[in-house]
Amino acid sequence: MQRAQDEDLEPALAAAIEGDPASFAVLWRALHPLVLRYLRVVVGDAAEDVASETWLQVSRDLSRFRGGATAFRVWLFRVARNRGIDENRRAWRRHEEPHEAIDQLRAAAAAPDVAAEVVELADTDRAVGLIATLPREQAEAVMLRVVAGLDVAGTARVLGKRSGAVRIATMRGLRRLAEHPQIREHRSAAEDGRDGI
Repeated sequence: MQRAQDEDLEPALAAAIEGDPASFAVLWRALHPLVLRYLRVVVGDAAEDVASETWLQVSRDLSRFRGGATAFRVWLFRVARNRGIDENRRAWRRHEEPHEAIDQLRAAAAAPDVAAEVVELADTDRAVGLIATLPREQAEAVMLRVVAGLDVAGTARVLGKRSGAVRIATMRGLRRLAEHPQIREHRSAAEDGRDGI
């Protein structure tokens, strides 16, 4: 399935490399939600800012990129990871609280129609939140493999690890998620619903 999506992005990628802004927008619309979900695990509430920095760097460096859509996806997530590491270092140096005050201000200023969007995104946000509870190595591996759809080799390139380490981290992360109380409760409720049919 991921290959089919990447094949659909090939023409947009080629045109974006040549400087076509509409084609760059196609790439952004297709991949930004995945980048944002990944960064929520890596940098928490600073994800939107780091995603913006990621796309700025990608737009500056895209003309030098060589490769297809799958290689672009790997490169994009590597840039996102590096920007996330930079953000975490900056936050640590400043000894900041993790952007909670900014998020509270944004929430207070949000329009009432945002409630419908929140309901729509609740399951995704809950899943990303659960993945974020994993140890960092496992969380990144699960996000890149399962949510971003990268293969083992691509995930290994993004994380700078061996393929075997990625497989193990992903497996351990998924096992830990399977044992999470919220997942077990959801599974139990689903089974009870089937029994009542």
